[in-house]
Amino acid sequence: MVKLFYDGGPFMYPILFLLILGISMSIYKFWALLWASINTKKFLKKIKAALSEGGIDAATEVCANTRGPIASIFHAGLLRTRRGLEHVEKAIVNAGTIEMAFLERGLIWLSTIISIAPLLGFTGTVAGMIKAFQSIAEANEISPSIVAGGISEALLTTLFGLIVAIIIQFFYNFFLSRIDHLVIDMEESSSDLVDSLTELETVK
Repeated sequence: MVKLFYDGGPFMYPILFLLILGISMSIYKFWALLWASINTKKFLKKIKAALSEGGIDAATEVCANTRGPIASIFHAGLLRTRRGLEHVEKAIVNAGTIEMAFLERGLIWLSTIISIAPLLGFTGTVAGMIKAFQSIAEANEISPSIVAGGISEALLTTLFGLIVAIIIQFFYNFFLSRIDHLVIDMEESSSDLVDSLTELETVK
């Protein structure tokens, strides 16, 4: 494997750098999304129990002591309950937009790596083919041994660039799926919160 890497030529190094960078960012993103995920149903039960037993202040405290974007959205909404439900809904929408930006942070770099890695591989392919034709021109004859090095370099850089893109694409798609799941949880739980606050206002 190490020999194949060296045989791939100079373009293998930037592609390797992209692989290391992509995997490092993917590990960070995985832990960030893991931290952002909570048991939504259990959290909603705690909020509803706090609302019925201690009111808005108790529910706000539960949100303040809970990690993740859903708790942050709830916290922003509950802080504006005294201004009315319209302000609560607006605060939830604004907080949701901010949390979405945090969830999607870093994905643009993974997308860039997915695009650049194959391009570097194809650039290495062109460089390898040029090297092969130069060898033919210098030798003034076509021989498998003469062109083998250049063609090998061309194929290896393409292969490595595609492998890097495939690996990072897998992580990218996984993160998009997790973010979509979190967004759906945020939307559904926010609707439940507004309904609970509406019932609370009705009781009063």
